[in-house]
Formats: sequence, C-alpha cells, structure tokens
Amino acid sequence: NPVWRSVKSVSKVIAVIGAQWGDEGKGKIVDLLAERFEIVARYQGGHNAGHSVQVGDQSFVLHLLPSGIVHRGKTCVLGNGMVIDPKAFFVEADRLTQQGIEVSPERVKISSRAHLIFPYHRALDHTSEERLGNEKVGTTLRGIGPAYEDKAGRRGIRTADALVSDVLRSRIERNLEDANRIIEAYGGERLDADEIFKEMSVLTERLGPFIADTTHYLNVAATEGRSILLEGAQATLLDVDHGTYPFVTSSTTVAGGAIIGTGLAPNRLTGVLGIVRTYTTRVGEGPFPTEMLEGEAELGQMIRERGREYGASTGRPRRCGWFDAFATRYAAEINGFSSVALTKLDVLDTLDEIKVCIGYKLDGKMCESLPAVSQDLRRIEPVYATLPGWKSSTLGTTEINSLPANARRYIEFLSQQIGTEIGLVSTGPERMQTIIVQDSALGSWLRDSSVLI
Repeated sequence: NPVWRSVKSVSKVIAVIGAQWGDEGKGKIVDLLAERFEIVARYQGGHNAGHSVQVGDQSFVLHLLPSGIVHRGKTCVLGNGMVIDPKAFFVEADRLTQQGIEVSPERVKISSRAHLIFPYHRALDHTSEERLGNEKVGTTLRGIGPAYEDKAGRRGIRTADALVSDVLRSRIERNLEDANRIIEAYGGERLDADEIFKEMSVLTERLGPFIADTTHYLNVAATEGRSILLEGAQATLLDVDHGTYPFVTSSTTVAGGAIIGTGLAPNRLTGVLGIVRTYTTRVGEGPFPTEMLEGEAELGQMIRERGREYGASTGRPRRCGWFDAFATRYAAEINGFSSVALTKLDVLDTLDEIKVCIGYKLDGKMCESLPAVSQDLRRIEPVYATLPGWKSSTLGTTEINSLPANARRYIEFLSQQIGTEIGLVSTGPERMQTIIVQDSALGSWLRDSSVLI
C-alpha cells in the first residue's frame, strides 16, 4: 500500500485561506491556480459559501464544488470536513452541466465521512435565528450550523451511513423526534420522517457513485507526488475558534482546518496562500471596526457598486470598510501565510485618499492583539494611516511595474503592515487580469516543474 511507504515524490499541497470575513475573491484565485494543480479539494463549510469565477464572457457561481471544476481534467474533492446538502449539490451540478462543465463521479469525489444536511437542519436554522432576535448571527439559513451541531453531538448522518437504507431511516426518525420538539415550540410546522426519508433516499442513491474514501485518495496522491490545492470557504475572522465569536461560521476555516477537513497528514502541507481584498467587507451581523458609516456611508456604497459587493450565495449587500491591517496581521499569525494574494485593486482607482487601519484602541489603550469579546470589538477605535490614491485605472494590469507609483506604494505598505509578502495582485474579475510577483513564494510555486501538469 503506497500510503505506508516512505515518501519518495515531493508533492505540492497548497492551502488557500481567506484572511478577512470572507468574499476576498478566493474563487478567482483558486481558478487561476487550479490549472497548475491536479487535484482541488474543499475542506469545510457547505453551500453557504459562494465563489464567482469569470472566464471570458462566462460566469460560474459555485457553492459546493471547488473552483477547479471549470478546468478540464482536474479532480475535485469534497472533503470530510464539509456538510453537504444533496439537493443543493445536484442543483449546482446540473447547472454547471448545462454550462458545458463535466460533473461526473470520475471528476468529483465526495468523502464518505462528510455529513449530510437534512430538511430539519434548515428548519432549525430558521428557528435558531428567530430565537436570537437582535443577537442573531446572520446565517444563510441553509442548515449549516445545525448540521455541524449534530456532527459534534454524534447525531450526524454521514454520506456512507445514508447509503444503508435502514440506517438512514432509523437515524432520521431518531433525530426528527428532538428537532420537531424545538421547531414546534417556536411556532414552526412539524416535519414528517417518511417524507424526508423518501426525498433523501432518492438523492443519496444518486449521490452514491460520487462517494469515496477521499482521505485515502488524497494521501495516496500526495505520496505519488501529485499536486493538491486545498480550497477553504468563508475566512479566518469567521473561524469558529479564532473568529469574532459568536458571529462566526460553524467550522474551522483556518489552515489547520485544511488538514482536519481532508485527512491529509500535517507534514503534507507545503504552503499557505492568504487572500485579502484591498478593502474589507462583511456580510450579516457582527462587529466590523473599519466599516464605512455615517460620513463615509456614501463612499461605502460607491465601493459596493464598483466592487459588485453582493453575496454570491444570498445576494445580500456586503458591508464595506477600509483595509484592516491589524486584523489581517492576526490572520497571518494564525495561518502562517507563505504569501498573500491581494484582490480588487482596481476598485480603489478613483479614490483621492485611502485609509488603512494599523491598530486598535480600546478604552484609550492600544491593543496588542485582536480582542476576543465581540462587545469589545464593537467599541474599538481604529487607528488609521492615510495614503494618497493613484487616480488612474489599474484594470487589467499584468505587470507590477506598470502600476501607478502610488498603487505600488499602497501594496508595499500593506505587505509591511501584515508582515507577509504579496505574491499576487488581482486587477479585475477575469482570470488573466492578474499580476504574479515572480520573486515571491507564490511565483516559485507556479514555476516549480513539480506543480505543472
């Protein structure tokens, strides 16, 4: 068995991690890199994620499938750390098929250990948000959190379990007893176990050919020297442990989660790429220290429109704010970024001045690290540095030296503030509207012949 032999081939296993509150442009970056990797694997989250990939005049919106799916010949993995709604999976797969993308069991492998989302999870999600009232988290209401709760509570139903009809039925009946008590207590409509079983039986039977031991598959692939790109959803500041709790997602979004959520051995990971915007956004509730409010609301709206800041999954408008270097430095510390990709530089082209948060002040004192209490984060006074804008178009620029001088200074300043090199700059939504910094770690990954197919 090749898994247990000494590793003779050196594979590239790179994790792509959002460094802010999500929506940093991970979809485009993974799409750009996927051409140079053989396997692209998602490791956490569910269809609460939304990645938009623009290829020429075609736009692909992905919720469950990794961005590598739009590249011919790439194998895509939905890892054990994910929670999967079979109905949402086939809606997405069928839509992509209509767009000319092959979604087959040969190309897509779903972990036999991934947990499934059921209709009662969605109902419980609605109930939970209603109960919280003004303290609601602002979830996508797609059952993600309740599915992870069942997983942690050892009540979850995994893809492998669902293929056994008797097991599927008995566990639905067991779980629905408790779920219905909660749903009905808060005015919801009681769900029927037979109806759910019939619906899910059809879906899981169709899902069957996609289900595999992806942990074994990925470790064998790494041993053989095959290149693997690990794609996360959401971002560091939404991590269930390290994010702005309780306004977070239900899974581990940081680099450590890439290992847990795929089953790859920790020493397989050879690099971590952080993704950040040139400004910051947040969807839903929760503290947002650099949000553009009051006198800056009009500027925030302008950035929202220029950056098309509306959720790919929900269509909700994103809250917009200045770049938060203090919080991004925290993300770099947790993840150990080897390199950073900076997205949406062109959105700032029209600004006279650009502010960057370089520190937090709380009760008159400078913070040494990100406060753990969300109420403290709401009281933060951001400390800003102000840089001159460049007032000229950067759209589509592909060489770093072709950028306006002030744009280069802005990029250098961000790199200094977060303490990590910037190896890529995105200058537009399309794949080729990108600058690769050749002497960066990212540049070396892409030049390395062991990465190229």
